[in-house]
Amino acid sequence: MADDSDPSQRRQLTTSDRDLDVLADDLARWLDSRVSADHPPKISALSRPQSGGMSSSSVLFDAEWSVDGRLESGSFVARMAPEADDFPVFETYDLARQYKVMAGVAEACDVPMPELCWLETDENPLGTPFLVMRRVDGRVPADNPPYVFFGWLFDATPEERARLTAETVAVLAKIHAIPDPAARFPMLAGPGQALRKHVEAQRAWYRWALAADGYRIPLIERTFDWLDAHWPADPGPDVLSWGDSRPGNIIYREFEPAAILDWEMAALGPRELDIAWLIFIHRFFQDIATRFDQPGLPDFLRRADVVAKYEELTGYTVRDLDWYLVYAALRHAIVMARVKRRMIHFGEDTDVPDRDDYVMHRASLEALLDGTYEWD
Repeated sequence: MADDSDPSQRRQLTTSDRDLDVLADDLARWLDSRVSADHPPKISALSRPQSGGMSSSSVLFDAEWSVDGRLESGSFVARMAPEADDFPVFETYDLARQYKVMAGVAEACDVPMPELCWLETDENPLGTPFLVMRRVDGRVPADNPPYVFFGWLFDATPEERARLTAETVAVLAKIHAIPDPAARFPMLAGPGQALRKHVEAQRAWYRWALAADGYRIPLIERTFDWLDAHWPADPGPDVLSWGDSRPGNIIYREFEPAAILDWEMAALGPRELDIAWLIFIHRFFQDIATRFDQPGLPDFLRRADVVAKYEELTGYTVRDLDWYLVYAALRHAIVMARVKRRMIHFGEDTDVPDRDDYVMHRASLEALLDGTYEWD
């Protein structure tokens, strides 16, 4: 890993340079048109989340208005598609698809979902499409700086973290149990093998995010070749894959999920896509802690524990997990490489001569490919 800065310190990551005062006025005008308020709605407490994803721009706000003399109010989250000037992580950001997937999940199973309020596909009100949800109170394990260094999850007891692990795996089990996902989520379906389409979509994303501009990364391309050479003989049945299945996308209360967030990576595919992503993303953070001689959370989301709990809950035998863990590491490599390019673009980082150093977890990915990575 080329970056030797202190990982326990929050790093500046630009997702949007929108002026919040202007945004508050724009939101008030838009909400007025949506609710037919007696008077212009009042927008207050507008702020950006202190932790969260890098693929979209979100704002928190309170709103108050009246309709026919009846007072309405609430706390909300507006999730906005990135604009081209934001140097987005993903080539396309389909908020309408996310909205439909979230609504479908809420209807089909009992995992806790935020209440969806409005979807705005017109770019004019805020300059980009957006959706609005009710805000859910609770705690989210931080990504920046990672929860493996300090915070409420770090300070929890081993028993509390084990409970959170079990509850988080149960979320995957419930999502994967949604029947007939291709019919329920037609926006994710299509001809051909779902896993093959998934990998080809990642390959196309890599080309757009990096290679098309001459930023070819040999390690990423070598990993694609490895995946092709070790393709699973039987990927198994397709389920709804949450896509970005990790604690940082869950709001918790008392170590139990209160809301499942961030569905932009949702797809159809094998169960192992989500299982491997859950395991790998924690190990990504844990490996950073280890590299800087910090204890991290080695007892949390252990590979064997996640698999055992998932198999206990579902009766399904997890297969080809080594392959899916390499695939998870590849997908995250593309994310991190694109994020580094964006940070360079915004003057928050400097370039490196070795393109493989764009992959923050280069050593881990190389060890996974060589079969020398130690899990436990």
